[in-house]
Amino acid sequence: MAKIQMKTPLVELDGDEMTRILWQMIKEELILPFIELKAEYYDLGLPKRDETDDQVTVDAANAIRRYGVGVKCATITPNPARVKEYGLKEMYKSPNGTLRAMLDGTVFRAPILVKGIEPCVRNWKKPITIARHAYGDVYKNAEIRVPGPGEARLVFTAADGTVTEEKIFDFEDAGVIQGIYNLDSSIRSFARSCFAYALDVKEDLWFATKDTISKTYDRAFKEIFETVYEEEYKDRFEEAGITYFYTLIDDAVARIMKCDGGLVWACKNYDGDVFSDMLSSAFGSLAMMTSVLVSPDGCFEYEAAHGTVQRHYYKHLAGESTSTNSVATIFAWSGAIRKRGELDELPEMIRFADCLEKATLETIESGTMTGDLARITTLSDVHQVDSLGFIRAVREKLEELL
Repeated sequence: MAKIQMKTPLVELDGDEMTRILWQMIKEELILPFIELKAEYYDLGLPKRDETDDQVTVDAANAIRRYGVGVKCATITPNPARVKEYGLKEMYKSPNGTLRAMLDGTVFRAPILVKGIEPCVRNWKKPITIARHAYGDVYKNAEIRVPGPGEARLVFTAADGTVTEEKIFDFEDAGVIQGIYNLDSSIRSFARSCFAYALDVKEDLWFATKDTISKTYDRAFKEIFETVYEEEYKDRFEEAGITYFYTLIDDAVARIMKCDGGLVWACKNYDGDVFSDMLSSAFGSLAMMTSVLVSPDGCFEYEAAHGTVQRHYYKHLAGESTSTNSVATIFAWSGAIRKRGELDELPEMIRFADCLEKATLETIESGTMTGDLARITTLSDVHQVDSLGFIRAVREKLEELL
């Protein structure tokens, strides 16, 4: 069959370690044989970020603004050990944090459900989507290592020179200080994205913070959500028969364990990071969760919700076979291809994305899967394969469907 022709490029953001290996396998086996791929390529692997002083990440974000659709491989956010391992010039910030800040979007993460992989929480019958605020908080923080006794103060100097101060703590010994921030405009965009998404999928929306403790920072989130809901979305929610529910984050965690799913759970940036991993693991595997960053001006960046699979990468470097789950990375590609097809009105690209996802799920349901799923599946006839073996099995199914 002739390759599908693209009109507009999508932005390809390469990454690190084992997911970088899988990225190439997926392109060679599942994308390039079927699509005449047009992509503006950016290498976000740690060596390239170090070489460019992380300018490559900024350039990639600007490219997504230009073209509207990006697909990203998992990347390393370096800690001191990684700085030493890679010989970095500095401890660079999270690439995802930079992309989220520049695009000012909301990250929606949802589990990929497949027959034979049952949720650990037995009452979860429907997907739970995490809506993660994608701006500010700990990902754009400022930190100080306190060497010894002294007073720490929070100081804001307004444009007119007015100074507002608040004492943080009187240090009697060494310690640490962290400063975080957010913007009303970003929180408002986050709220609107969550309400709009919940209406689109016709599911209840939960939002949770800790405003009883954080009486200014977290309360701002709560109040902005309430205002946006009352002024813009309440009537539409009532008409759709869905509800908006606010509670404290600890209460939300307790409630989520007793519900049956089928809801959108909106979280602040760090909360969303933590609970999306919890949900993906509880629904089956860290590699079985989709993730898409949606900006207020209609840009989309698709990626897997998991990390770079460091342990498997070291095995790969040692020449050992790995059975790494590539499902979420495949779905990142299918999501980006589908969105590119929708924006460019190319039904053949949309159909290809649908077939790619169906082929992936049918491969698992037929009993062919990677080791992480083989250990938890309820299927009786299971054939565990290595990383490349699974991708090639998906290709066989994909060729049948096409």
